[in-house]
Amino acid sequence: MTPLPTLRQLSYLVSLAEHLHFGRAAEACRVTQSTLSAGLQDLETLLGTTLVERGSRRQVRLTPVGEDTVIRARALLRDAEALVRAVEAAGAPLSGRLRLGVIPTLAPYLLPRVLPVIRQRHPALRLFLREDQTARLLDQLDSGRLDAGLIALPWDTAGLEVAVLGEEDVWVALPRDHRLADQAAIDPEELAQERLLLLEDGHCLRGHALAACRLQVPRAATADEAGEVFQATSLGTLIQMVAGGLGVTLVPRMAVPVEGGPEVITRPLAVNRVARQVALVWRKGSPLGTDLTLLAATLRPEVAALAAPDSGGEPPPAASTAPG
Repeated sequence: MTPLPTLRQLSYLVSLAEHLHFGRAAEACRVTQSTLSAGLQDLETLLGTTLVERGSRRQVRLTPVGEDTVIRARALLRDAEALVRAVEAAGAPLSGRLRLGVIPTLAPYLLPRVLPVIRQRHPALRLFLREDQTARLLDQLDSGRLDAGLIALPWDTAGLEVAVLGEEDVWVALPRDHRLADQAAIDPEELAQERLLLLEDGHCLRGHALAACRLQVPRAATADEAGEVFQATSLGTLIQMVAGGLGVTLVPRMAVPVEGGPEVITRPLAVNRVARQVALVWRKGSPLGTDLTLLAATLRPEVAALAAPDSGGEPPPAASTAPG
């Protein structure tokens, strides 16, 4: 019988391809650098070819054959893991390990509510959570490093199963002493006159809100004005900037009861309801499909409760009443 590479050897090669550094690749595999290097040399000897160019100053490059082998190795590792998952799933629903990615504009608001529910209903499930932007989460999902993702739609979900969990409106956050603070709801056209504080590129909420409100990304006319266009990596930072009177921002409904403070108020949009869909996605053909459909059913009522108009936060005043 022809000698075959081991899954461990293939995992070493894939890790090196991801990190292009022997030390970091070994750390990711939780082995010593010498163990990883020896495993790769054994793999090259077995295959009768060079997979890795070992340059000076610890520079690492894959050979063309190495790059092709990495693609095949990833597929083999995914299939091996799918085999294990299929056997695990046959024992009990939603048991064993589940690697779930969550976008930053959902994680702080949805997870505190749903995690206790998941633990109570599915105690045998071991969740491993990763927070990241949508594009990076879907890359990890495609490569098999994640099993599922909680994202917001619209987004390109080709090749994925999509279970929509619900919708949530997008609201406006503004300083308490703002000229629009006495309005029960904000007309999107009013926002065109405001300094709109945004999440940085890559956050789906940024694109969803701007497109739905038909707003333009602020553009700096001069280099000096460039410092006046603010972008942040988190909603919490944006809210603090709003509290400081630096502008207004758009937030998902789930964030309203959590973010803010005495200096910030939130209001719904008055016309052309702006909403995004919350969805659980996974690879088509995943052996976890049945389990993830069950997980989606567990999450739907929790998403609905958080996204409901009366789910918390400061209620808007009557139009004639200025907040105190």
